[in-house]
Amino acid sequence: MNSDPSIRARELFETTGFYCAESVLLAVAEHLNIHSELIPRIASGFCSGMARTGGMCGAVSGGIMAIGLAMGRNAPTDDLDPCYQAVRAFLNRFSAQYQALSCLELTGVHLGTLEGQVAFQAKGQIKLCADYVGNATRLVVEIIGDKIR
Repeated sequence: MNSDPSIRARELFETTGFYCAESVLLAVAEHLNIHSELIPRIASGFCSGMARTGGMCGAVSGGIMAIGLAMGRNAPTDDLDPCYQAVRAFLNRFSAQYQALSCLELTGVHLGTLEGQVAFQAKGQIKLCADYVGNATRLVVEIIGDKIR
């Protein structure tokens, strides 16, 4: 297992069968030494642009969940601002790098259609998604740093 979470996320995505959101969340959880039977399962519906709807990129969704894992609250009285600030920083940095946050815009295909799935494979978009997965993971780890609750 690779100790660099961004490389680990790419490995998970490219070699294990885990999808984007699952790979980001699992790699960050491993980095934080957080183990749960819910990880990566809780991320599955967020993969492929919110279950192939063309919505938010799964790498981005996985990153948001990973930030919540590190900085989210356990009680209603806990302060949400640190988590929200980290999520906003992550979204701003990812969108500045790629000019988009949605799967549809990032891949240029709609994975909810057979035509979109065929085009995704034909265009080699999986390589782009591996980059999104690795970079989302890197950004999350940079942003959360040592701010773990």
